[in-house]
Amino acid sequence: MKPNGIFAKLFSVLFALFMLGPIIVVVGVSFTPTGYLEFPPSGISFRWFREILNHPDFIAAGWVSLKLGFASACVATVLSLPAALAIGRGRFRGREALQSLFLSPLMVPTVVLGIAFLRFLTLVGLNGTFFGLMLCHAIIITPFILRLVLAAVIGLDRSVEMAATSLGASGWTVFRRITLPAIIPGVIGGWVLAFITSFDELTVTVFIVDPSTTTLPVRLFSHISQTTDPLVASISTVAILFTVVLMLFVDRLYGLDRLLIGEGKR
Repeated sequence: MKPNGIFAKLFSVLFALFMLGPIIVVVGVSFTPTGYLEFPPSGISFRWFREILNHPDFIAAGWVSLKLGFASACVATVLSLPAALAIGRGRFRGREALQSLFLSPLMVPTVVLGIAFLRFLTLVGLNGTFFGLMLCHAIIITPFILRLVLAAVIGLDRSVEMAATSLGASGWTVFRRITLPAIIPGVIGGWVLAFITSFDELTVTVFIVDPSTTTLPVRLFSHISQTTDPLVASISTVAILFTVVLMLFVDRLYGLDRLLIGEGKR
C-alpha cells in the first residue's frame, strides 16, 4: 500500500486541529484565574470549577439531564429493538413506510418539533412534566438507536437461529440466547449515542421545560443570555470529561470498534 504523501498528512493534522480546536479553547478557558473569558489563560486556576459548587441550580439541572438521558435512552431502546427486528427481517407491506416513520425525527427541523411537542403536551396535560419531556426526548433519539440496531440485525447470520429452532428451542429462548447476544453491540452503541444526544439536546427542550425540569443545556443557554463568564466553560469541561469517561468505560467493556463498526474486542 502506498504511504500517504506530505499533503495528505498535513490535511489530516489540520482537520484534527479543526475538530479539536473548540474543545481545546473551552478547556483552556475553564482554567483561567480571571473573571472574564481568556485564551490562552494567564495562569492555571480551579477557581471556576469551585464556583460550580456555589450554583446549586446548575447541579440540579445536571442531575435532571442525567436522569432524562438515561430514561429516554432506555425507552427509545425498548421501542427500537422490536422495530429493528421487524424492519430488518420482515417482508410486509408498509415496511419502508414504518422505517421512514421511525427515522422521521431526523428529517423534521428541531424548531418545528419543539413547537409541535409543546402543543401536544399542552393538549394532553403533560407540559412541564418530566414524563412528557422524557417521551419527547425518546422520540428524538430513537432514530440513532434504530439505525445501529438495524445494521446489527441485517448483518446477523440466521443459520444459528435456524439450527437452534430445529433442535427444539422456543422463540424466546432463541432470542434470549442467540439473537440478543449477537446484536447487543449495536444495542449498547445506540444507547450510548442516544444518551449523549439527549443529554446535549437544547433546541427542542427549551420549548417544553419548566423551572422544575430545566436541563443543563437549557440552564447554560439561559446563563449565557444574561452574562458571559468562565463558569460556562468549566461546566462544559466537566461535561466533556464525563463523556470521555463514559466512552472509555464502554470501550473497556465492549470496545468502541465493535460497537460502532462491528470489529474489535471479542
